[in-house]
Amino acid sequence: MIIRRLARVLLAAVFVFTGIDTLRNPDPRVKRATPFIDETVETFKDKLPEGVPTDPATVIRIDAAIKVAAGLALAFGPFPRLAALVLTGSMLPTTVAGHAFWEEEDPAVRGGQQIQFAKNVGLIGGLLLAVTEPRRKRPAKRADKGTAPRPTIKAVKASPIKPRTAA
Repeated sequence: MIIRRLARVLLAAVFVFTGIDTLRNPDPRVKRATPFIDETVETFKDKLPEGVPTDPATVIRIDAAIKVAAGLALAFGPFPRLAALVLTGSMLPTTVAGHAFWEEEDPAVRGGQQIQFAKNVGLIGGLLLAVTEPRRKRPAKRADKGTAPRPTIKAVKASPIKPRTAA
């Protein structure tokens, strides 16, 4: 249980830190994501509801805020599986738009983008593990706290240890 909590905090840290960094300095990410966002908006413009932001800078800031909020929820919130699912949904377009190594001409840039792409795929894998983590069973409340539960008759009969009988 402690290891799971620690793992969630460690996994969430990258989203919180990069989200804060993006909110403080969105320009590099906006520049990289603008072609992808513009193409996506153009493709789906007839299906987008009124008021949905389509400006790349706004979209990037919203994504960064989602990463911060969902990262904190993954680390400390009561719904870590939901937070991991939200982060997974946020990471898919981030990975495709931000690290499209197949579009790079320069071998050094391509290699760097491949590493970032692989890192993001690994993070998505970790998030999917968090999404599918089984619910923790809460212990039943007992009136006699601090004492061991009494064995049932069925458990006593099934036990290989037989009680002594008076001679």
